[in-house]
Amino acid sequence: MAAVPAVASEDRPPVTARIIFRSASLLEPDQGELRPDCTVVVEAGTVREISDGTVTASADRVVDLRGAVLMPGLIDCHVHVTAVTSDVWGMAEWSPSYVAARAGRVMAGMLQRGFTTVRDVGGCDFGLARAVDEGYLEGPRVVFGGKMLSQTGGAGEWRGPGRVVYDPHYYTPALAALCDGVTEVRKAAREEIRRGAFHLKLYLSGAVDAPSDRVNATQFSLEEIRAAVEEAEAADIYVAGHAYTSRAINRGLDSGVRTIEHGNLMDASSPPLFLEHRAFYVPTLVTYHALAKYGRDQGVPEEALAKLPPVQEGGLLALELCHRAGVPIAYGSDLLAEMHREQSLEFTLRSEVQPAADILRAATTVGAGLLGLEGQAGRVSEGAAADLLVLDADPLRDVKVLSDPTTHIKLIMKGGRLVRDQLG
Repeated sequence: MAAVPAVASEDRPPVTARIIFRSASLLEPDQGELRPDCTVVVEAGTVREISDGTVTASADRVVDLRGAVLMPGLIDCHVHVTAVTSDVWGMAEWSPSYVAARAGRVMAGMLQRGFTTVRDVGGCDFGLARAVDEGYLEGPRVVFGGKMLSQTGGAGEWRGPGRVVYDPHYYTPALAALCDGVTEVRKAAREEIRRGAFHLKLYLSGAVDAPSDRVNATQFSLEEIRAAVEEAEAADIYVAGHAYTSRAINRGLDSGVRTIEHGNLMDASSPPLFLEHRAFYVPTLVTYHALAKYGRDQGVPEEALAKLPPVQEGGLLALELCHRAGVPIAYGSDLLAEMHREQSLEFTLRSEVQPAADILRAATTVGAGLLGLEGQAGRVSEGAAADLLVLDADPLRDVKVLSDPTTHIKLIMKGGRLVRDQLG
């Protein structure tokens, strides 16, 4: 997709022309270690130089980071920035401009937690992504896929059981589009690609928050899944698949789906298929924790809450299966409404199964690999975007410090722009 020229808004903070961070303990995710006493030079939104020792060149600002950790900005590979209410079915009737306004607040919160890049897997479109790129909304850069694709009666179905009429207008703020049969799936896929989608998202199984289906159901025929994969591959993008059970996961992987979202109820048959097909796994443990804790108070239907216990219990087991098998695992959150504030808790939940270094890779280099942003995001390297965090604690010793970003993240920089600066 051709890049959209960035036009600065009047309120957009300037990119610092040249800033030098010195004496930093630099987190290198691939090695899972800190590189001591590093100097990092940022210029015009890009990391220009990394060296051991001191750089004597002039700068607009020099920051001494002795005793602090410098690390890349975080990447969340499963968000819905327009999921601004727990009643996502009722939201389909809202004004799209009202949803966009509330999405702006959601995205600003993500950036303040240190997430400088997110992948939206249902709801965000080119307009919101462009508004962030041009500085009209504050937030992480958004790699969007448009609307999720769902079969009639599937997990993306927002009509009540007594409703027949379906409004297919693209700007109805439902998170999914309905399509049935190979022809409709191809058409729906091509529409999302036409609008600039960086990936397609298919519901391969039922969902916890969908009132009309079962979590263990499979959705879309193999022919429909393959049609979407063919369209994505023709456009040089990929398909992400929502799936819980191995029956749904394996159908997707064998059909060419590149990422599996959730996967809580998988068994030992799935990890070898991830490796065979070079696919990514994106667990979202925190959403079940948040739904169990806040869902009833925020109006989540009882039939959805009743689906939670086995899914919540299975999440860590699925993560452990894939971790032990060496499956590439990215960071995901998948939250709704006010529950977005729990986004960083995923670090703590995963720490019950994974070492800190692996969790940090999930939120940096693995996420960058999934998004095709190697060399641009996910690590502090020369030529990469200046997406930087400064922490007052070592996340390799205790990754849970990232679950408290207000306390421990002292500086946030996205593309050379200072979003938070508590260093003085």
